[in-house]
Amino acid sequence: MPKLPAISGKKLVQILERSGFVVKRSSSSHFLLEHADGRVTTIPLHANKDLPKGTLKAILRDIEITNDQLQKLL
Repeated sequence: MPKLPAISGKKLVQILERSGFVVKRSSSSHFLLEHADGRVTTIPLHANKDLPKGTLKAILRDIEITNDQLQKLL
């Protein structure tokens, strides 16, 4: 399995929108995304910094996307 990419929250929101997720709510620092099949996740946006690896892993686990699938979406 390839290593997790260094990716910002803003870029991850764009990738997930292309794969069918819709922004349901947003505040200044967090986006709540939902998919038509019921998958939901919250993505933090902090000064356009890269997401910590543990946070990215938790988001991928929440939305049931593997690291390989994320690599293809990039």
